Amino acid sequence: MRAAGPYRHGPGPHHLPTATWPPTWRAQQPRHAPMRPIKPPPGPRHWLSSIAQPQHRTREKSEQASGRRGQFVRGWAMALRSGGGALRAAAAAVLVAAAVAALLGAGVASAAAGKFDDVVQPSWANDHMVYDGDLLKLRLDANSGGGFVSKNRFLYGKASADLKLVPGDSAGVVTAFYLSSAGDKHNEFDFEFLGNVTGEPYLVQTNLYIDGVGNREQRIDLWFDPTADFHTYAVLWNPSQVVFMVDDTPIRVYENRSAAATAHGHHRRRATNDTTTATPPPFPGPQPMAVYSSIWNADDWATQGGRVKTDWSHAPFEVTFRDVRVDGCAWAANASDADAGEARRCSETSWGKEGRYWWKEKEMSELTVHQSHQLVWARAHHLVYDYCVDTDRFPSPPPECAGR
Repeated sequence: MRAAGPYRHGPGPHHLPTATWPPTWRAQQPRHAPMRPIKPPPGPRHWLSSIAQPQHRTREKSEQASGRRGQFVRGWAMALRSGGGALRAAAAAVLVAAAVAALLGAGVASAAAGKFDDVVQPSWANDHMVYDGDLLKLRLDANSGGGFVSKNRFLYGKASADLKLVPGDSAGVVTAFYLSSAGDKHNEFDFEFLGNVTGEPYLVQTNLYIDGVGNREQRIDLWFDPTADFHTYAVLWNPSQVVFMVDDTPIRVYENRSAAATAHGHHRRRATNDTTTATPPPFPGPQPMAVYSSIWNADDWATQGGRVKTDWSHAPFEVTFRDVRVDGCAWAANASDADAGEARRCSETSWGKEGRYWWKEKEMSELTVHQSHQLVWARAHHLVYDYCVDTDRFPSPPPECAGR
């Protein structure tokens, strides 16, 4: 039975509904949508646009607003000088109210900027990262997208963002929230939100790069409309596992199956063909990571395999953030990526300057029973693509997929 609208309401991840429905366009898809590299760095066009337009639009709007405010103030000042007592009193009251409103507006903008500026900064196209009250927006138009990066790097912890995706016709538009280290042998944990035509659901693609190698894509649809309200998307990362979560519901887990990590968990499930002599699947090593987000045009692959293109008449496209949080072991700013002392501090200690390293405690080395049930529910009812079962791409299953 098909639910009304593109998002399955009703029983949430804490329940196990018996009926689901597939998005209508999915039957028209090929066996798997073409996979493309994740989050390509801004190309020359993006960089040129950000250099050629150094926030001049923002300055022009600010100058125009300042001019209008000046005319308003001058008009009421003249009324104060020439009017009668009642008029002068009314004008004075209006001027006081305007001054208070201006101060309050400046305070809200300053508070919003302060909340985000403590954590992130623009990474490219600075004029496409804008504040709106206590919110932060990344903007995509025909000239450029935009992005931000965390001010610190981290080794293990949890990064999360409260965000609301681009509403309406967002086909071809991709928003990413991800963690990444540097270099050719980098590690990376990706959330990518693939836009769609109006009335069809977003797809959420997750991926992992380990030592520079990706191709571990999985896609899900969601049990809610991600454009209607804010939802929390998070990555938990510790020496035992990488967990992708949506509103605290695990949607994907990548485990460290080495002997040491497996022994650490008290009821960790082992793959059926694991042996003590087999080489374990790769797991991200201790490389410090920064937290990123970006929005860009990817209509050559993002929506229905690239068949639906971006409709620029709906631009600008904006993704809205209510909060960005990173709770992890902060890598020293002056330390190199290979600093053994920092790796040891973040890997082997339980407390640090940030407080208790809760993300490394035994309870965090695997999912709880309840979380395991949530994961089963999410994957049973919302998983639409899994590289592990794509025999066209991988005639032999990747090592981490064996035994599943």
